[in-house]
Amino acid sequence: MSNQEELIRLASEIKNCQKCPLYKAATNPVPGAPNPNAEIVFVGEAPGYWEDQKGIPFVGAAGNLLDKLLAKISVKRDDVFVCNILKHRPPNNRAPMPDEITACTPFLKRQLLTIKPKVVITLGRFAMNYFIPEAYISQTHGHPMSVNWEGLDLLIIPMYHPAAALRNGQVMKQLEEDFLKVPEIIEPRGLNLRYQSKRSVGAKILNQKTNSSTEKAHGFLGSRIKTNGQLVVKPAPPPEPEIEQGKLF
Repeated sequence: MSNQEELIRLASEIKNCQKCPLYKAATNPVPGAPNPNAEIVFVGEAPGYWEDQKGIPFVGAAGNLLDKLLAKISVKRDDVFVCNILKHRPPNNRAPMPDEITACTPFLKRQLLTIKPKVVITLGRFAMNYFIPEAYISQTHGHPMSVNWEGLDLLIIPMYHPAAALRNGQVMKQLEEDFLKVPEIIEPRGLNLRYQSKRSVGAKILNQKTNSSTEKAHGFLGSRIKTNGQLVVKPAPPPEPEIEQGKLF
């Protein structure tokens, strides 16, 4: 089974998951996207409003910032895989609860064991603490750590969450500085950021396939706001910028 097929199968399980109450209020599950063969995986906290609407991670204000930061190091979204600790949106964008993390992280584990990335960039303290439980993001952000996690040799690079940067100018400055250090951190370890022309093929093929299938789009890349084949018109979002709330750092 290819990475693409396995991730679509996992997304179907996430869609039907009822291990915690979050599914009850969620519009869509948000498994992760887009590159099933990525060497770099970004792990955030939880879906926000727009992520819940579209079923795709990091598409709100924090996602816009993430795309701008990726562009600064000549990386496109199609080059990487982006996901969260939680796969359904918490009410009012609150911080994840311990029981929700326990219920949801087995999906994250299976995603990572499928993709087998070389680098995991954690966004915010919840994602960082999943891999490095005792760390403090204020002390470790931007500092790479080599770990053997579930048999995978990973380079973990903790960073502040983009939503935190949108609320705090100093955090924004630090996040930008940490992103700009990524090439010099990973290229000496044999990973060249210019790998995308080959590795991104799976993401492009996957996008084409999911766009032609409501079920697959709902699972892996997220539905286009469809439920049981019916187009659902959602109310306008709140007037304030949509950013994930909660203590992120």
